[in-house]
Amino acid sequence: MIHRPTYRQMVRHLRAEAHAGRMLPFVIEYQGRLAGQLTVAGITWGSMCSGHVGYWVDEAVAGRGVMPTAVALAVDHCFRTVGLHRIEVCIRPENGPSRRVVEKLGFREEGLRPRYLHIDGGWRDHLVYVLTAEEVPEGLLARWHRVRPNASQK
Repeated sequence: MIHRPTYRQMVRHLRAEAHAGRMLPFVIEYQGRLAGQLTVAGITWGSMCSGHVGYWVDEAVAGRGVMPTAVALAVDHCFRTVGLHRIEVCIRPENGPSRRVVEKLGFREEGLRPRYLHIDGGWRDHLVYVLTAEEVPEGLLARWHRVRPNASQK
């Protein structure tokens, strides 16, 4: 049986990992209220200099560009301030909305990781999407703003 931490234990763990330099947890606010969460985790230094991003967003704000903007901001922070070189996002193949986030931002699909994470009682396959610092010399947020459809046209 998998032990599920309490909310307080989860926050304590996030803080400890952040303090150790292995994780960057972010809260996402939209119009003054909690709208989601994004974490850069698995930060590895040395010759790898990478991390992976996980996120969720409140369905009430989905489709408004909140998550692509948050991912772009976090990736820019990782590349420009933290000094990482590579960011991965692993997404279940059936999760179309999450896949659209990284596809909108221009992440490359690198392949499938079979039975990668234990979710909902079983080992689930995940698609791997990747971006390296060289692929966005102008920054990911700048690229997202350049390609994003005008919100007023929706």
